[in-house]
Amino acid sequence: MGFIDHGARRRVPGLRREELALLAGVSVDHYVRLEQGRTLHFSESVLDAVARALRLNPVEREHFYRLARPWSEEEQPGEQQVRPGLRRLLESASDVPAYIVGRGTNVLAWNRLAAALITDFSALPPRERNLARLIFLDEGMRALYEDWPAKAADVVAYLRLDASRHPGDSGIADLIAELLDTSPEFRAVWDEHALKDKTHGRYVYLHPVVGRIDLGFETLRLPDDPDQGLIAHTVEADSPSANALRLLSSLAAETQSV
Repeated sequence: MGFIDHGARRRVPGLRREELALLAGVSVDHYVRLEQGRTLHFSESVLDAVARALRLNPVEREHFYRLARPWSEEEQPGEQQVRPGLRRLLESASDVPAYIVGRGTNVLAWNRLAAALITDFSALPPRERNLARLIFLDEGMRALYEDWPAKAADVVAYLRLDASRHPGDSGIADLIAELLDTSPEFRAVWDEHALKDKTHGRYVYLHPVVGRIDLGFETLRLPDDPDQGLIAHTVEADSPSANALRLLSSLAAETQSV
């Protein structure tokens, strides 16, 4: 497996192997061996030079370093568990949608408002509680996001990054294979070779009951399990979105009490 995806958009238009090797300060043969993965013993200085020449951002640089280092077969990871304390924390954040995402974009836990905003995760089989699968295979998700293509691109870029972090995880590999086989939209976005971590940002939801909700989000990584990320939405005070979110929360509470 080569280190450089030749199907991806060229980061420096017109840059050839010879020019890249010159910029990185290595021989062409040395660079070709790195690109093709034929030698896995490159110094930090060489990797730094190539990363600078390719103008990689921090996320892409981390991905590049991971690809350039040998990895051994890892044990198949077990099922991820969410601590009871974290579940209580989710429920205590009753005024904002919040949920926990694990490996391979699996949704591991959520609060009542996240279920009211996105989907009733508890009504889905565990296998289907997966953001990538929902975004590309659930028709309702297309109408939920004002900019569905941007959401889809974010999910795919994060899934690609997560797959590189866990090359031996058959669950992630099976998910990618399934989506490549069943979703032309996923194949198209996957072929863009983008990488993106889930940190912070905003999405606009078009909820079928309460209408348009403009929400920010922040991702909090757990120190003892960085493969779990707590995603908490935020809303601007006294905004139309805040009013819509309060209405959604009231409706969700009424539904639960019935």
